Amino acid sequence: MDILWGDEKTTTFITNVGLITTNGQNGNNIMACEWTHMVSYSPGMIAICINPKTTTAENLKNSKEFGVNITSTEQTVMASIAGGSTGKEIDKIKVLEELGFKFYKGKKIKTIMVKDAVLNVECKIIKEIQLGSHIMFVGEVIEASINSDKTPVAYHKGRYGKVEFSIPKPTEQEREKINKIVEKFRKN
Repeated sequence: MDILWGDEKTTTFITNVGLITTNGQNGNNIMACEWTHMVSYSPGMIAICINPKTTTAENLKNSKEFGVNITSTEQTVMASIAGGSTGKEIDKIKVLEELGFKFYKGKKIKTIMVKDAVLNVECKIIKEIQLGSHIMFVGEVIEASINSDKTPVAYHKGRYGKVEFSIPKPTEQEREKINKIVEKFRKN
């Protein structure tokens, strides 16, 4: 069964907004990517799922590297521009610079990175997997930095938001009760 882009079922997921930066045959480019996931701690690996018809996919196949820049709440305009047009028709980097957004040269890759993102990660592609309508590019992390004073964007039902931590965790008493029940049903 297909689940179409924009369908209520697909927009129910809550995701981050990864700004994927690349440099290749199409020059520097940026795209907004909901499907940006950490998939391994050791070694650090990040997977991004990209439509194969995009400028980003072409750059990825050419350069074998990419930047992941997790969007901060101050960068929703940037994310909208990065996700709202194609790098084949628009120089999105120049548009964003004209609007006052800043970039810097990657430390270990030949692409630019987004200044003031929550998290900046430089990756070398180690695997490409065709998965239905998208290609999953898995990159090994070779450089990472964090801006701990920034708040990441959450994306849900076509809207930007932020996660509020107001739902309490189970109390100590509830955790003790849960642990007793878990021990009761331990298999060994």
